[in-house]
Amino acid sequence: MKNKIMSSYILFLLPILVILIGSIGFMLLEDLSFIDAVYLTIVTISTVGYGDLHPTATASKMFGIVIIIFGIGTFLTIVSNVTQMLIQRGRERLRKQRLNMIIGVFFTEVGNKLLQLFVGFDRNIDNIRDDCSLKGDMEAPEFYVLKNKLAKHEAGITPESINFDALSSYLREKSDLLLRQLENPDLIEHEAFTELLWATVHLRDELMYRDDFDMLPESDLLHLTNDIKRVYGLLTRQWLDYLLHLKVQYPYLFSLALRTNPYVENPTVIVE
Repeated sequence: MKNKIMSSYILFLLPILVILIGSIGFMLLEDLSFIDAVYLTIVTISTVGYGDLHPTATASKMFGIVIIIFGIGTFLTIVSNVTQMLIQRGRERLRKQRLNMIIGVFFTEVGNKLLQLFVGFDRNIDNIRDDCSLKGDMEAPEFYVLKNKLAKHEAGITPESINFDALSSYLREKSDLLLRQLENPDLIEHEAFTELLWATVHLRDELMYRDDFDMLPESDLLHLTNDIKRVYGLLTRQWLDYLLHLKVQYPYLFSLALRTNPYVENPTVIVE
């Protein structure tokens, strides 16, 4: 980001610097007023040809040649950088679109159901259920306030409240999709979502290596519970970010997401 800002400053200052140097030079060499010197400099740089005002002394002509060379170089540099910035912006927009599609697939195929399972395990869910009953007219600041509130939520997930078999079976079923998403290079720059995927895959691995959850010691059950609570927190934050994206970009999908809200008791897709 800092490099982009610095490049923008340089692109802005380069033509001004060339015009300033040229104006001062022509003022000294041709004994011109500032306005005439600026005019002569711009005419020289633009190579439109001299008319009523032109260099008369040999030194002025040599100076004009230098200004033309630097002026053309500056112009080409600006054109090249602006073109590159526009191309990069287009690529960045496409990359973000692909990334949002990946996140959308995750929540459609895995995330919503997984979050619904976690909500069912959370004995303190009533403390935040009303806040998470999202409305269609919510604006971005409200999403950020809710996100901060959920970050402070103390999940009431205990070994006794977890259906380990159901969770293990579900994550095992979704293994292929989770691994394919981790292999996607577009995820490299989305650290938060990548962290969620890794945490989910780690939880899947932990559960898959255990055959009988009823025979596990309390210490191991607490270990698994902490892994679940970690994924729960990460998933909730990413879910809100995803809903905000849908709200802005795809209102019709946002409407469907509201009707399938994992925090709502007995959600239904039926429009009433």
